[in-house]
Amino acid sequence: MKRLREENARLREAATQTAVAHSAEIAALQARVVPDDPGEGFFAALKRVGVLNWESAAASGEERFLRGYLQRWPEALILDVGANTGQFAATARAEGAAAAIHSFEPHPVAFAQLADRAAGLDVTAEQLALGDQDGAIEMFDYADETGSQHASLYREVIEGVHRRPAAAVTVRIAKLDTIARERGIGHVGLLKIDTEGHELAVLRGAAGLIAARAIDVIQFEFNEMNVVSRVFMKDFFDLLPDYRIFRLLPDGAIPFDAYDARFMEIFAFQNIACVRRDLESGWLLAGG
Repeated sequence: MKRLREENARLREAATQTAVAHSAEIAALQARVVPDDPGEGFFAALKRVGVLNWESAAASGEERFLRGYLQRWPEALILDVGANTGQFAATARAEGAAAAIHSFEPHPVAFAQLADRAAGLDVTAEQLALGDQDGAIEMFDYADETGSQHASLYREVIEGVHRRPAAAVTVRIAKLDTIARERGIGHVGLLKIDTEGHELAVLRGAAGLIAARAIDVIQFEFNEMNVVSRVFMKDFFDLLPDYRIFRLLPDGAIPFDAYDARFMEIFAFQNIACVRRDLESGWLLAGG
């Protein structure tokens, strides 16, 4: 009996040592792949290719992109879809946009602030969501912070991605093709979309304008919200064959000349620019 107890104790000690060693190996591997410090390893590599540069418009490449665009087409119509309180329109005006700007924001709280700001910016503001349908739809935002920049047409964006309780509000939604026909919009210089996972639906609702080559440049975010909406970068490639697609960098852009899932299906913050193939796009690249 004593020998059996000793043997059991030895086996338990060996098992404990093995578990500790195994845990240490796992911790070491995690430290190499997903470090605590985002300035090292995995996250740093993503930042170098234009992913997770969310700290500012300069870091994300949006600032350089907008400045370069406006230097070439300062008077072409700009559509700001998912305008929130007008941050993009204000930046465009500060960068010298002389164009008409139409800003669309469906959430009533954010729209109230956008409407107050619009007159001073000479912007046309409309309380409307854009997508691939005409009618009404539920929109979700933080239950205790309505009108936020994270408001989405997907409840899971609030409750799943951001892990906070959501509150719903019913908003109007329309296709961009419908709006263009009703407003007499024949040509769009820049279509900017920031709709928390609904970007592809906005473009599907603009299929007529895209087919007519009536939209020159498109800029949108691609991130973890696209997991919720079940949208891949491949979907944008399939929808926009007449556009060159780029991922923005602080000092340039990476051209996506051929689809490659290994490099492009990264569901984390990044800004994408699409330039119609018959237009010059070299200005997006470093030194351009």
